[in-house]
Parts: sequence; C-alpha cells; structure tokens
Amino acid sequence: MGDGIRIQMMRAFAIYAGEAQADQLLNKSRKGVALVQYLILNRGERVPNARLLATLWSEERTANPESALKTLVSRVRALLNQICPGLGRAIVADRGAYHWAVLPGMSVDLYQIEDLLDVIAAPDTGGAERARRCAELMELYTGDLLQDSEQGEWVLARAAALHSRYMAAVYAYVDWLKAREDHAEIVNVCRAALEIDHFDDRLHMELMTALVNTNRSGEALAQYRHVMHLHYRYLGVQPSEDMQAFYKQIVRAGKTLELNLESIRSELREGGDQRGAFVCEYAVFKEIFNLQMRNLERLGSTMFLAVIMVCGLDGEPLDNIRQDNAMAALLDILRNNLRKGDTIARFSPTIFALLLPTVNYTTGNMVMERVKRLFYRRHPSASVAFHYRVGPLSSEHPPEKGAPPQESAPHGE
Repeated sequence: MGDGIRIQMMRAFAIYAGEAQADQLLNKSRKGVALVQYLILNRGERVPNARLLATLWSEERTANPESALKTLVSRVRALLNQICPGLGRAIVADRGAYHWAVLPGMSVDLYQIEDLLDVIAAPDTGGAERARRCAELMELYTGDLLQDSEQGEWVLARAAALHSRYMAAVYAYVDWLKAREDHAEIVNVCRAALEIDHFDDRLHMELMTALVNTNRSGEALAQYRHVMHLHYRYLGVQPSEDMQAFYKQIVRAGKTLELNLESIRSELREGGDQRGAFVCEYAVFKEIFNLQMRNLERLGSTMFLAVIMVCGLDGEPLDNIRQDNAMAALLDILRNNLRKGDTIARFSPTIFALLLPTVNYTTGNMVMERVKRLFYRRHPSASVAFHYRVGPLSSEHPPEKGAPPQESAPHGE
C-alpha cells in the first residue's frame, strides 16, 4: 500500500489514508462497516461464517445466507481497495471463516492500546517505563471503543472491559505521580481521563487534591461545584460523603471560610448592604446544623428545619431543563426573601434544606407560603408542584397546639 493506513476504533470508527479520512464510500454500507469492525475486534482470530451470519443478520432472514455473506465480503473488499489499492486484502478468507490481517503500513489504535495495557500490567515493567506507557495510552485513548458509532451487543462487553483496564492504568499512573509529588501532571492526567469518564469520583477527588496542592484552590472549588452539578442533573443523587467532606478541605486551603460559628457569623455580616439568607454547600450546612444543635442543647431552645421539594404536577420527576430552571428560580427567591440568619443548601437534585433560627410552627409555615406565592407569581407558567415541610430540630418545647408540620398542595389544587 502506498499511503500508510490508520484505522481508528476509539470513540468513532474511521479509516485514514495518510492524513485524510477516506472511508466515505465504506460508510454508506452499514453491514460493510459492521463486518470490518467485527473482524478488527477479533484481532486475527478466525471468525466462522456462522458467527458472522448470526451477528450481521441477527434480525433478518435471508434465503441463501452463505451467498449473502460472500457478496458482502466481495463488496467490502472492493470499497476498501478504492480507499487504498490492496487494502481489501486485509479481509482474509479461511476455510469457512474470515479474519482481519494487519497489512504492512497499517496501524489500528485499538491494537496499540491493548499492547500498551499489556505492558503496563506486566509485573516486570519498571515504574518509569510504566509511566511512559501510560502517557502514550492517554494520547491514544480518545474515547471508549466505538462510542460514537452504531453499536451492537458484540461491542458493549468489549468496550466495558477495555474502559475498566484503561481506568486501572490511569489510577496506577496517578499513584506513581503522587509518590513523586508531581501535582501539576496529576491535574493534566485527571482532566484528560475525566473527558473519558465524566462521573468518576476518584478522578474528581484526585484532581481537586492536586489543584489544592498547587495553590489553585479557586479552580478546586469550581471543580467541586461542577461535580455537584453533574450529580444533581445527570445522576439525580447527592455526591458521596467523601466528596461532600472534601469541600471543607478546599475552603480551608483557600482560607475562604473557616468552619466555626464565629466565622460563619462574619460571613453573614460580610458587606453592610448585603441582604438575604446565607447560601452554602451542603457540607457547610451540616457543620452549621451541628454547631446550632450544640447551642440548642445547651440553651434548651428550638430551631426549625424546612425542606422544599419541586416535582411535576403529576408527581413525576421533572426533565433536566425544567428541574434546573425551577431550582435556580427558587434559590433566587429564597436567597432574597429569607433573613440573614437563615441558611440554605441544596440537599438533593430537587430539594432545598433551610435552617430557620427564629420561627415557630406558625411563622415558619407563613414564610414557606410566602415563598410559594412568590414562586408562582414570578413563574406563573411553571408546571411545577411546590411541596414543603417545617419541623423543629429539638423536642425540648412541644409543638404549638393545632400546628403540625405542614405540606403544601401543588399549585392549582
């Protein structure tokens, strides 16, 4: 073959002749692409005709399946030869089977990645060599196997296994860098790997730690908020306890907020013209809660906790866009209409938690009703049900007669 042939299997399928992508003709044949991909995945293994037929014609019936397979192979070889003369020879006929041959001048990123993973996992590979191979791996692993291509079940298990091996190699590389205190390179490695797996908590934690260790606590805080958004919007859950606890390390490193009562008072007093409630991350909210509970026990007084939840009018979960819009609008109303001594945190994707230090059952429910009216007045077209409950944090004082915890009815009922 004249030009070097480079076959890409990671993220998307593509064939390059030299530097130009040259698979346009082949991509017009869905079965032809699947045939090439399947043979490449089996890396030199003889694939029996019966297995190819079961894979490529799994949902179809054909009168003469052997003939259909031969016709497909002939057509694909012709298309490959149009991409590069002689490329059709990569599909090799065996007795009752076919396999993919790596011709001179051809490279396949999947094979390169598998070879690198084998070297990285070998017990006799030295630390420096393993690190060098990991760096090469991260250059090649641009996405999971065929993630942007039309996938059959025959891809999924292989893609998952390869992803697991890749992540294990990344973890090992990060550990090697940590032992050498190369925090700047850990930042680069974690950010590259998070492009592959956006929801890996360990990588997020390693990234934030490395940012703190390189005196970039502002970036670490931005990363933390990004993780919170990912969990709320796409997973519908809170981040792990470890992740939430890490917030305290970030703010301590950045000297932005010491987690004790006096500094929180200072934070609430900050800026003479600043009005409204204190909005914080849930990790800080829990610290404030614990500090306030100690004071309540000592003084024998009561503080009230309120929770507000939004959902669809039919009780079903909101889609991501409506949920984000509703929660953002509600937070703005809470921040600007509660008092400075009140504290707000997002407890879950659809719930805000509030600490209300100077209310009782009656005034607490009046506050929640006012927030509800403001929400619907400003967003009359929002197809959102607004629920709340208010209750004491201490049982030292009994509930006021006739004033049990309340739950609002959805808007319009």
